[in-house]
Amino acid sequence: MAHYKDVFLELFIGYFALLILTKILGKTTISQSSTFDFIAVLVLGDLVGAAMYAKDAKVFHVLFAIAIWGALIFFTALITQKFRKTRSIFEGTPQLIINKGKIVFDVLKKNQMDLDQLSMGLRLKDAFSFYEVEYAFLEPNGDLSVIKKMPYNTVTTKDINLAPKSHSLSYHVILDGEIIEQSLQAAQKDKFWLLNELKHYNYQNEKEVFVAEWNEETGLFIQGFKDVGKSL
Repeated sequence: MAHYKDVFLELFIGYFALLILTKILGKTTISQSSTFDFIAVLVLGDLVGAAMYAKDAKVFHVLFAIAIWGALIFFTALITQKFRKTRSIFEGTPQLIINKGKIVFDVLKKNQMDLDQLSMGLRLKDAFSFYEVEYAFLEPNGDLSVIKKMPYNTVTTKDINLAPKSHSLSYHVILDGEIIEQSLQAAQKDKFWLLNELKHYNYQNEKEVFVAEWNEETGLFIQGFKDVGKSL
């Protein structure tokens, strides 16, 4: 019974200690603005959990773990505020992952991303086709910041007095040199049609294509492995 009382006391005090710590550190760490912040929060929680459920741990141990790790996070934030050059080390820097409409392959590879993940990130930014994007930045927290090509900038039909127009879905028919049969079927196309289209763009086969996307409105968007963008 005494052990349960110790756990309750440690949880109770640890809860308010964490609450105070988050107030001191501010909302930046809570929002996990960078990979470092995300790891810092995970480690803090793990330290507190381990201290609470260790049989020989006391309330002092819980508070000590919170205080030391919180101090490290606080002083790291202080250093990045005072010395701008340290920010890239602790917080990371935005990376140009789509440059002038071309996907930057080495940035994609460096961040262990695949085309499906990139496509999902773009959709969350209301860009449902690679063709629509002029520039995209991969932010330190993993989000994407997107600049669309001029015709696809967000303008309401009310602003320019146009009648509403329906949109067409985009289908990834080739990813990483491999034909996606399900997407072809969904787009009501076949492999014979796709290979013929590739020849019009001077590609011998799908192995030469990094990504190909079909949209009823914009047609076929193709980027070959030879045309992958370069990081800046």
